[in-house]
Amino acid sequence: MHRYVTRHFFAIHSAFHSFANRSAALCMKLLFGSVARVHVLRREGTNRDGGFLLAANHISHFDPFVISSVVRRKVDWMTMAEFFRLPFLGFLLHAVDAFPTDRHHANRQTIRTAIERLKGGHIIGLFPEGGIRDGARSLLEGAPLRAGAAALAHIAGVPVLPCVIVGSDRLYSIKRWLPLRRTSIWITFGNPIPNFSELPKAEARKRIECELAVAFKSLYAELQQTFQLMPDDLPHAPRERITGKPGALRRPDAAERRPYSVRRFTSGGIDALLCASMNLLQARHRLNGRSREEMEQYVTECEKLTAAQYYAVPPRSRESDPSTELRTSLARAVHGGRTMVAWRSPIKTQFSANNIARAEFLRCAAKTPENAPTVFLLHALMSASRIGYRRWAAHLNELGWNTCFVHLPYHYSRVPLGYWNGELAITPDLIRNAEGLRQGVIELRQLMSALREQDCRDFGVLATSYGGWIGALLAMVERDLRFVALIAPIVNVDHAIWESPASRVMRRELHRANIEPSLIARHFRLSSPMHNQPLCDPTRVLFVAGEFDLIAPIEHMETIHQKWGGSELLRVPQGHFGYRTMHDTMVRLKARGDL
Repeated sequence: MHRYVTRHFFAIHSAFHSFANRSAALCMKLLFGSVARVHVLRREGTNRDGGFLLAANHISHFDPFVISSVVRRKVDWMTMAEFFRLPFLGFLLHAVDAFPTDRHHANRQTIRTAIERLKGGHIIGLFPEGGIRDGARSLLEGAPLRAGAAALAHIAGVPVLPCVIVGSDRLYSIKRWLPLRRTSIWITFGNPIPNFSELPKAEARKRIECELAVAFKSLYAELQQTFQLMPDDLPHAPRERITGKPGALRRPDAAERRPYSVRRFTSGGIDALLCASMNLLQARHRLNGRSREEMEQYVTECEKLTAAQYYAVPPRSRESDPSTELRTSLARAVHGGRTMVAWRSPIKTQFSANNIARAEFLRCAAKTPENAPTVFLLHALMSASRIGYRRWAAHLNELGWNTCFVHLPYHYSRVPLGYWNGELAITPDLIRNAEGLRQGVIELRQLMSALREQDCRDFGVLATSYGGWIGALLAMVERDLRFVALIAPIVNVDHAIWESPASRVMRRELHRANIEPSLIARHFRLSSPMHNQPLCDPTRVLFVAGEFDLIAPIEHMETIHQKWGGSELLRVPQGHFGYRTMHDTMVRLKARGDL
């Protein structure tokens, strides 16, 4: 009975997918046959038997549909995972045998699915560019291929068929869908590239990538020459096609300003909501009558120190040296695979939980991880979860970097009982705030020193908000940093205290304690990046600013970018809180050659 039910289930499942694929193919041919005139060169190359990879350039969202409409066999497309999260669209994609892929890092299930289907004789369609590309970013113009296509072909033992499509991006214009306005689209297929199974793995994959890159450029040139294509026929950015105007030479019209305004409004609302939450938490911390006197004494003592002295790692002592604990714990992480590194913090606070420094060390896949470079991931204030950081850590591991996710003072494992994550890091108690920053910088320097003893010499910093503040302070006292990526860092302490919407309760308490701005300003040469210069090479510093940021305004990012001459500033259309900045930062670091 069980076999009978199973057999009939698979029969129904197979019939449904067959019906869905035939219906989709018919719809695509009817649709694009009515609005486009598709010119194809060497269509016969797609009629070969067995499985193979169909690798195409990507200039529009219409590409897989147009290409599928001219290939007689069914193509199973590797599709962005984001599309499958939409219930109805995800159902349709599964129905036509598309399967999800993550553009940012390899997924074992995706790779397994692709290899199984290739070995089963299917055609797998993919875009080696990883997204829509035009101009210098396109592989048609010589941009590098993303790893993946060559590896799949070599593992599955199948050839790669290159395909170039031109003209589909013009379908973004509404005018192109009007009756009797059939838009020309040009497609050409190249000769199959073998998988070079006789060569060693690394050499074979490199050979496939080289031949595929050459094929794309030659096929693109062939289309231009055969059909005498004009500049307007060649790939343009989707926004330019929608508006009909060159993006770099035009002023956004009302239709374009509207989504921009919506993003500004949404970002401002999220920032305001979270600022209110921070003020609510700060209201739990009151200053007493001695605060003015204590602040004066603390600032006076700090004025005797330089930044190098203020953030200096304490010398080793013979009795109960915390650096010995760190070296032992780190050695187990580097060589033994242990994740958590823990040691006694060099700065003792009134909260015992905060007096144990911790960092999660995630090794890269290299044979000798102790020689691999290490990037420090420094999280934001009151960061809600470690999940996102761990995903980026895994991606950095794949790129050959060890990652060290540092639990900054009063966060995660260091939160005292009865408090929220990060609540004690920024309060009206400015002395505790400053000591927390100092604690974070010194602990990072301890980690760097211990890693150097493990033969790790290259370091990078990827830091966000509060972590970006600590990262900027680290750049003031450390020279050996390959890159310092600071996402929405707090760089102007004067604004953060006296003007930021996240510090209203703090200002009220400071006024009540008669602590004036001039007293706090005396500490800026130690705690405010805007008032200092980096010790590392400024060209290695990347500032990432949210265009709608209420907490770390873009004007301050522009100012410190100019002051730290040689640094780079990347603008992202979001507020202080958001997820796009991390993705754009990773893309930029790769483009700079830092990763």
